[in-house]
Amino acid sequence: MHKKGGVTKVHYKGKGGEKSSDHPEDFIVFVESADDVREWKKDSSKPLVEVANSFDVFVTGKHGNQGEMNRASKGQLEAEFGTSRDDDVMKVILQQGTIIESESKEGKGNRNVANSGGSARD
Repeated sequence: MHKKGGVTKVHYKGKGGEKSSDHPEDFIVFVESADDVREWKKDSSKPLVEVANSFDVFVTGKHGNQGEMNRASKGQLEAEFGTSRDDDVMKVILQQGTIIESESKEGKGNRNVANSGGSARD
């Protein structure tokens, strides 16, 4: 039930370290749809494989949900979640994270041409 042309992800704001100077890391997972996540929250017997787009967990270098995404290391996962097991980490992120839906830029056309009053042939 993947939303056509859009991207749906779940953003989990980490807790950070023990020192006040430790900023929390941002964790991102990609999912099939927001509806799938909501259904899974109501009925967690639904297989995670039907909810998650992949079991890769990404970090954004503490740039919220839009920074450059790199795959989270085993150490980062263990420090934040107490485990690096994909299923366990995914469950926490889906349960406590924020669903973010965005439209794909595909098919939007060249906005400069569309907004200039001219045509693409000019």
